[in-house]
Amino acid sequence: MRRWTFVAAASVLMLLGIVGKFPARSQIGGRTLRVADDTSLRQALRMATAGTTILVASGEYRGGIYLSNLQGTSDKPIRIAAADPKNPPIIRGGTECLHLTDAAYLELSDLVLVGASGNGLNIDDGGSFDTPSHHITLRNLQVRDIGPKGNCDGIKLSGVVHFRINGCVIERWGDGGQGIDMVGCHEGVIENCTLKFDDDKGYGIQAKGGSSRIRIVRCRLEHAGARAIQLGGSTGLQFFRPPLRSGETHAEARDLTVEGCVIVGGTAAIAFTGVDGATVRFNTIYRPKRWALRILQETREKGFVPCRNGVFTDNLIVFRSDEWVEGGVNIGPFTAPQTFTFARNWWFCADKPTQSRPHLPVPEKDGVYGIDPKLCDPEKGDLTVAPDSPAQHVGAHAFRPSTQ
Repeated sequence: MRRWTFVAAASVLMLLGIVGKFPARSQIGGRTLRVADDTSLRQALRMATAGTTILVASGEYRGGIYLSNLQGTSDKPIRIAAADPKNPPIIRGGTECLHLTDAAYLELSDLVLVGASGNGLNIDDGGSFDTPSHHITLRNLQVRDIGPKGNCDGIKLSGVVHFRINGCVIERWGDGGQGIDMVGCHEGVIENCTLKFDDDKGYGIQAKGGSSRIRIVRCRLEHAGARAIQLGGSTGLQFFRPPLRSGETHAEARDLTVEGCVIVGGTAAIAFTGVDGATVRFNTIYRPKRWALRILQETREKGFVPCRNGVFTDNLIVFRSDEWVEGGVNIGPFTAPQTFTFARNWWFCADKPTQSRPHLPVPEKDGVYGIDPKLCDPEKGDLTVAPDSPAQHVGAHAFRPSTQ
């Protein structure tokens, strides 16, 4: 059966006049397809099966690519990658550069997505969480110049489980959108990513709509919006994944973690928004424009718990008095700030050290206030600390995966 399928597929390619562009291995499901133009790329994507690798040559390709049910298996994922990672291909334009529905065991790497009017990359479950997209890996993608107006995201994930986003760079998404937006996503890791935009436009990374068990690790966010990282958010009830059930307690998100990250600027570095349990630890926050963190509740329908159970520990926060509002912490109504934990954070007001103490909703354990952490070269973006720094044990530079 496999041999017949391969021969049939090869015959189709020969009729299309592009078989020479697709060197194949011995059987379908284990082949490598090399593409160098729009037509061959779209044909390869439509024909991909478990185990297929599509290598995309350098050059520019037309966006607006939509694919459904692009599914590999655990031992034979589908891979779409640059043929030359040092000169990656560019997929440009369209409402979305690339939109994948009901994908599984799929890896995208070393691609550039640019200039879409809606979203750069959109991966979803087709509107039904019964069939989530799952086991998705995004590696070394560059996504930029999306929108530019409205709720337009660099990377948008809806109903995606078991995913990893590694080494991606997202710049200049929609002024009302997010660099990475997750709605009803679970069991994911975002690591070693860089997001850059504008201090008061859109948000950087957001997990909402019932999202859970997501870690944001060793990322760098520079001027990444009004809320650089939003843990929770505000979601239409029909978009929660899994769907909301009457009689149960609800939250915008649960069990989220931010660790080892560097956050520069942004109106607020961290927003706990309708989240039930989130940990922010061993991060370096440098010169937020208003607040280090916010505690908010924007979804207030029946059954939703107040924003609660946040943990904020071992972070290094450096700020200026003329960029600091409400003692660096904004607390909205209908929240439960008394359930938050603060411990071992290092707070330093660079221009007025005597004004370094924040206004926290509960007492902090072993906090440090007003002592210069001796950043190496913040004007040039180096926010590590000098060898003789007294703040060696806090901040992103102190993070280790085993750190508790």
